[in-house]
Amino acid sequence: MTNMFNPAHPGEVLKEAYLDPLHMSVTEFARRIDISRKTASEFVNKRGGVSVEMAHRLAKATNTTAEFWLTMQVQYSLWEAKKAKMAEHIHVQRLDMALA
Repeated sequence: MTNMFNPAHPGEVLKEAYLDPLHMSVTEFARRIDISRKTASEFVNKRGGVSVEMAHRLAKATNTTAEFWLTMQVQYSLWEAKKAKMAEHIHVQRLDMALA
């Protein structure tokens, strides 16, 4: 498993790689992929994530794949969880030890 270092939020990537170069507003982007302006704004401003449905919409709009957007979201979410040290608060018996 590779170590991640501060992966980008998918909304940040969308803004910097697609919207800014095209001089496209969040409102126009939302209209083009048929989502609410609020949802688009939350996503671009890193307050919303990528669902499977959103990944398909993004893939179609950017000529990429849904997997590209979902992988980016997972990497970002894992990084955020690691930063918050959420895993330290989970006490679960390891399954491989229980099977022994």
